[in-house]
Amino acid sequence: MDRKAIRGWIWYDWANSAFATTMLAAVMPVYYEGVAAKGLAEGAAQSYWANTQSIAMLLVAVLAPLAGAAADLSRSKLRFLIAFTVLGAASSSLMALAGEGDWLLASCLLVLGIVGFSTGNTFYDALLRDGVPEEQRHAVSAKGYAYGYAGGGALLAINLVMILQWEALGFPSKTTATQVVFATVGLWWLLFSLPLFTRWKERPAAAAKAGGPTVLQAAGASFGRIAQSLRSLRRYPELLKYMAAFWLFNDGISTVIVMATIYGAGIGIDSDDLILALLVTQFVGLPATLAFGRLVGRFGAKRMLSASLLIYLGIVILGYFMTTSLHFFVLATLVGLVQGGSQAAARSLYARLVPADRSGEWFGFLALSSKFTSVLGPLVFSLSATLTGSSRAAILSVAAFFVFGWLLLQRVDFRRGAEQAAVGSGDGPGSGLPPAGLSS
Repeated sequence: MDRKAIRGWIWYDWANSAFATTMLAAVMPVYYEGVAAKGLAEGAAQSYWANTQSIAMLLVAVLAPLAGAAADLSRSKLRFLIAFTVLGAASSSLMALAGEGDWLLASCLLVLGIVGFSTGNTFYDALLRDGVPEEQRHAVSAKGYAYGYAGGGALLAINLVMILQWEALGFPSKTTATQVVFATVGLWWLLFSLPLFTRWKERPAAAAKAGGPTVLQAAGASFGRIAQSLRSLRRYPELLKYMAAFWLFNDGISTVIVMATIYGAGIGIDSDDLILALLVTQFVGLPATLAFGRLVGRFGAKRMLSASLLIYLGIVILGYFMTTSLHFFVLATLVGLVQGGSQAAARSLYARLVPADRSGEWFGFLALSSKFTSVLGPLVFSLSATLTGSSRAAILSVAAFFVFGWLLLQRVDFRRGAEQAAVGSGDGPGSGLPPAGLSS
């Protein structure tokens, strides 16, 4: 195992988390409504923002499995990751060109940024399966998430200083300062991706030496690979059970992340406190995720993931009773304690259940399915709020995703699932090709 390459893999999480914090969570939503969508009718900005997110997720859902299957066949996951990283980083920096009333430009750039970010993560996750021994995946995965919290939080803190202290820093306006913030996201993303791009070495494909498939041919074969994945699910019953559990609890986690700020604002929490709470989540998440990884080594990933889902259930229930900023800070801290660790454990558990020579395809398939199922959480929240007239009742509806996800998780036999994955390796069109990984 190449330790420099592994460190590069971990640093990539530091790099791309800047997009998640600054562009998706904290700065861009406020800028979009107040500047880019200025002049639109009341409520139109929120509607256009939601439509932008939907279009982006639909594109990701379509592209991720296709690109993943093509990368498996061409043995070029790293090259695919580089391409989508450049797309996402360039789109982020170009957002500096979006001024007052440029909502369409901002929406188009955001769609491209999300496609680069989310589709790129499909290849990033698949590299974990290719290049890290199974006994070390939990620890490496946890370190990646921990660095992600640190990197995203560090740039967000810098960005907030730039925006709040724009006069002292010499910017002509707050809008200009915010536009420069967008440029820093792309530069940060590319700069800290370089260790992975320069140190990770994929093994040359044996098929390529014998006139194997080109990238274009692999892309054409992707449709067949996806159909094969659907047909072959019956050969991996433990993987299927885990995916069903993942769809539920991941949707619950995603809904908490997406709805937390809106819910807090709706019940009267100050906007400055909401942003500060996001920073609290980021910086609590760094040591907590590292500690979570060590606990996984002691108690096992399944047990720790199960425990984290119970904590999430508690967060949702406590959210029903939340009334003050202090309560929101407490809940933000609890989220920071389990968010990165639960995601890291879920990722490494999934990697254990997929065939080695088709990891890109299966991670792409998970990205596709989870993108489609992720609409359920916000939809249930919205319907509950509409029917009851209370956002507090709506937040309780999210509890069902954690309850049923936890119950399904308990039924997964990961030892048997790993055996099924080992038997399944080499049973598809990519059989006979050595898996890509790290050079020794």
